[in-house]
Amino acid sequence: MFPNSSNLGRPPFPPKYQQQNTFFTKLPLNIPPTLLSHQQIIVPPFNFRAPPAVTPVVTLQPVAYGSVSPVSRSDAVTSFQGRKRQSQQGVPNDAKRQRIHSRDSDTAVVNPAVPLPEERRCSFPASISVQSPVLRAPCSPALVGCVPPLQDTLFPDPTDARLPVANDKLSQQILELFQACRQQVSDLDRKELCRTELQREIQLIFPQSRLFLVGSSLNGFGTRTSDGDLCLVVKEEPVNQKTEARRILSLVQKLFSTKLCNYIERPQLIRAKVPIVKFRDKVRQVFNVDFDLNVNNMIGIRNTFLLRTYAFIENRVRPLVLVVKKWARFHEINDASRGTLSSYSLALMVLHYLQTLPEPILPSLQKNYPECFDPTMQLHLVHQAPRTIPPYISKNGSSLGDLLIGFFKYYATEFDWSHQIISVREAKAIARPDGVEWRNKFICVEEPFDGTNTARAVHEKQKFDMIRGEFTQAWRLLQEKKDLNCILPLKVAKHKR
Repeated sequence: MFPNSSNLGRPPFPPKYQQQNTFFTKLPLNIPPTLLSHQQIIVPPFNFRAPPAVTPVVTLQPVAYGSVSPVSRSDAVTSFQGRKRQSQQGVPNDAKRQRIHSRDSDTAVVNPAVPLPEERRCSFPASISVQSPVLRAPCSPALVGCVPPLQDTLFPDPTDARLPVANDKLSQQILELFQACRQQVSDLDRKELCRTELQREIQLIFPQSRLFLVGSSLNGFGTRTSDGDLCLVVKEEPVNQKTEARRILSLVQKLFSTKLCNYIERPQLIRAKVPIVKFRDKVRQVFNVDFDLNVNNMIGIRNTFLLRTYAFIENRVRPLVLVVKKWARFHEINDASRGTLSSYSLALMVLHYLQTLPEPILPSLQKNYPECFDPTMQLHLVHQAPRTIPPYISKNGSSLGDLLIGFFKYYATEFDWSHQIISVREAKAIARPDGVEWRNKFICVEEPFDGTNTARAVHEKQKFDMIRGEFTQAWRLLQEKKDLNCILPLKVAKHKR
């Protein structure tokens, strides 16, 4: 979830939608060639364009902002036509099917969240051939379509030698849970296909817009059931979330409910502080994953790549974040819409703990590399900036098990909840200022870019006491038994993914 979406409702969805296979007959011709790698063409494709006989009639006029000129649709659609599948004609169908459905398929390919070369990942929108003050500053490089935010040479395939060594029982349990539940290549590919198709449809009413896949799907901390967070950028400047953003999302919801009704399930406009359209893609059924689409949440895009960098500069970070999120969800303290902690706040809490150890495991990236995480940096440069940051070499050799126990101990006995703020930007606990954002708040977790409180959803003392009590109990049980099952039944956690 996004850090500023603490009040999101959760509309009921049926447990399983009966998938229709009539849409999987052919691959859309206008999918960019970067999506047609040998890993991606075997994912059942689809096309949002429904047959005329079942498509309700709706008139949605293109919307322009300021002096921005319309995008040439013909260039964007035809420039990728004519691409052919490569190296697939001789592959038996059974082999293709096995690669789609095998649980262990991730061991044969690059990990989904590992930064990928340009021909393998297209998580940012493709370039737009238009000179526009909104999407392109004077003399700035062209917007790029692919996102290799970190160099592959610095971060090799973690399925090989990049995972930490686990010599004790607790560390082995953490590592096994991480390997079982982390987001797979196929999961991210399906989300990316959805993003690509939705951007093409949304650009019919907002020609200059771009749709970004952000959040846990891309920052390295995603699981197989992580929400697909999408950010629609209509102009590279803030919009009023109460008025303009809601108007834009109302048009998007109308598009989803009419023209795309055969592919989008129950689109609902949630009028939170940062409004979203919540929906499901019922064509591919990405393990019943919800999609949340907001407008111009620039902070959500920037912190995606900040967290992504933290996730890959130290190989103990991702397993720790995943197990903490699983633990919090099992104990029902991982839902900002119900007054507890968001997954984003929990990830920041783990990073902060690793920064505050006597021998730190993580630095402050914003202090050490300010030019890479400039909050004023244009969006088309955000994913490129961290690519020169090398892995962080820490002298702290603590095991995953010891770090997990230390994490719970830190927040159960050491951190001063009443007078301190959890700050990843400063890499330390800082004194709580006397501002409206922090006054009379039970938990204070600083958003690294705009300085807001990402844990403001915890506004009831009863919920805070429950959260702190769970930290204390987890620390005591793990310290005594050194068994992850005593705080998180592994069979249940692996089953829920």
